[in-house]
Amino acid sequence: MGAGEPRWLKADELETWKTLQLTMALLTTALGEQLQRDSNLSFLEYYVLAGLSDQPEHTMRLSSLAVLANSELSRLSHLIRRLENRGLVRREPDPNDGRFTNAILTPAGYEELVKAAPGHVELVRKLVFDPLSEAEGRALQKTMAKLLPGLQENC
Repeated sequence: MGAGEPRWLKADELETWKTLQLTMALLTTALGEQLQRDSNLSFLEYYVLAGLSDQPEHTMRLSSLAVLANSELSRLSHLIRRLENRGLVRREPDPNDGRFTNAILTPAGYEELVKAAPGHVELVRKLVFDPLSEAEGRALQKTMAKLLPGLQENC
């Protein structure tokens, strides 16, 4: 293979790639439909609320939250506005640096997250962990942990 030529996927690699891509797409769709149906939250809304719930004082800069949510800041800002209109989050200037805005999970937002979590976690368990043995689950975690640094570096 000459310099600059593509490193084409071998047949088994191509099959793995197709399976991974389809799995990611279908998993996100299934989880999003369950959240919407049971909790009136989108997949991204749930993960923004969950991300805020994990932070000290349930507070995070919008710019950091956009990275966590893998979203452009402008798209995240629209999402935060919708959550704010529903009373689930509020925005305030960052007291440490007024150039930034913080998103803060409200008590009502935390309550919605707590109500949504059991059904969401049950579906995650059913779709991801129940089909795997404990050893396969650990292997999946180790495999994803190997992929994550390269993905983070390229995003």
